[in-house]
Amino acid sequence: MSRFTPATEPLTPTSPDAGERLLKHYVRKILAAPVYDVAIETPLQPARQLSERLDNQVLLKREDLQPVFSFKIRGAYNRVVQLSAEERSRGVIAASAGNHAQGLALAARELGVKATIVMPRTTPELKVQGVRSRGGKVVLHGDAFPDALAHALKLAEEQGLTFVPPYDDPDVIAGQGTVAMEILRQHAGPLDAIFVPVGGGSLIAGIAAYVKYLRPEIRVIGVEPEDSNCLQAALAAGERVVLSQVGLFADGVAVAQIGAHNFELCRHFVDEVLTVSADEICAAIKDIYDDTRSITEPAGALAVAGIKKYVERDGVRGQTLVAIDSGANINFDRLRHVAERAELGEQREAILAVTLPERPGAFRAFCEALGRRQITEFNYRYSSGDAAHIFVGVQTHPQNDPRAALVQRLGDQGFPVLDLTENELAKLHLRHMVGGHAPQLGDEMLLRFEFPERPGALFKFLDKLGGRWNITLFHYRNHGAADGRVLAGLAVPPAERAALVEALEDIGYPWWDESDNPACRLFLG
Repeated sequence: MSRFTPATEPLTPTSPDAGERLLKHYVRKILAAPVYDVAIETPLQPARQLSERLDNQVLLKREDLQPVFSFKIRGAYNRVVQLSAEERSRGVIAASAGNHAQGLALAARELGVKATIVMPRTTPELKVQGVRSRGGKVVLHGDAFPDALAHALKLAEEQGLTFVPPYDDPDVIAGQGTVAMEILRQHAGPLDAIFVPVGGGSLIAGIAAYVKYLRPEIRVIGVEPEDSNCLQAALAAGERVVLSQVGLFADGVAVAQIGAHNFELCRHFVDEVLTVSADEICAAIKDIYDDTRSITEPAGALAVAGIKKYVERDGVRGQTLVAIDSGANINFDRLRHVAERAELGEQREAILAVTLPERPGAFRAFCEALGRRQITEFNYRYSSGDAAHIFVGVQTHPQNDPRAALVQRLGDQGFPVLDLTENELAKLHLRHMVGGHAPQLGDEMLLRFEFPERPGALFKFLDKLGGRWNITLFHYRNHGAADGRVLAGLAVPPAERAALVEALEDIGYPWWDESDNPACRLFLG
């Protein structure tokens, strides 16, 4: 996660006239931004299948087609091109785990400037190589973005390098704002809303400034992951806040605090912010693929997920809605997880725990109760002489055959059902490890972790626990990102649980106590 203090204080509009002047200031900067020295004007492409399904015209602004597969090249170039000759001669530096790094490397190379990018050691190799292939010098430091940022700022001071922030800077905002300039030029007709993915906020700030100055009737709507909603939280509080933790699935927007310059624009000129789940993001990646045959990164699909939620919430029809498809820097091995979760995000699969009587013919009766619905997954483990618990995936349809109706039907026919479709532990771990009970482990706790993907992460976990508590279960899943998901069982007497919590906090990995998760009680005991 990322946050830092801007080098300059943001302008604060204190009256309508001041707000107008602030917008005019940014519009002038946007119009003057020479981003097309290196960036391209990306198409505004109709999403025909999605439009038909939603009964609205959905247009995709294809920023994934930029030379670095992301809009970030715009802001990075506009910041570097403003440097003096003396500043260029010294070089630039940034901290980034992805798209800003590649954008800055390319911008610097085009302008003949040396660029150093400090990246966490956990950064996927795809993005490291992307920076190096564009002429940037990569320094791997620390395990997370704050470590890399601190080191980059230290090197900037020691070596006289100019630090180029990823989002909290007026020139970066202006560069990103050229996206809006293109949209209004490319679509001169009625336009109801533009949906923008939000991380640090430079993209939505630039778009809001340009759109609200020229076409104030167009709604500007931000979209964030449910677990990385720094702008939504700031708007609710009336000031910037720091999230205690951010989700890592959509790593391109894993930001703990909205930028200061960005917030001053967003708080006055952004109409609302929606949040979406990881499953909804996966479904949006599939939607974009179905219409374009391109694969978008999770952050890049946020806007489409937001449009779908907006249409469902408000029941709008016949509107023209633009989604910023902001990037396509996704590791290939993450696609397994995306495909696995897309059907859940589309509400086309239900994950259920069903209890069957342990007698001949029970399974046949269960299949008969399902009717013609397709089974997508089935895990079974003998439980006792009286009952068996099955972990089953069943195909559903959000309108014609909703999940709730299936659960009701099974219950009416005498099959106790626990709906696990929204249960993160069940989706991440249990579907791959349905097993039996261990009644002799009366003091067992089940804990879910996110481990950083780096050598020694597991050893650090075990070393900090100091061999004090026996590990009774361990399941690991990697999704090609900078983190892996772990479910671990530990034998911890009640008197020692406070000590365990203290040890876990010292380790510093995000963790959740799943001991009372009903899915665990059914399948793991």
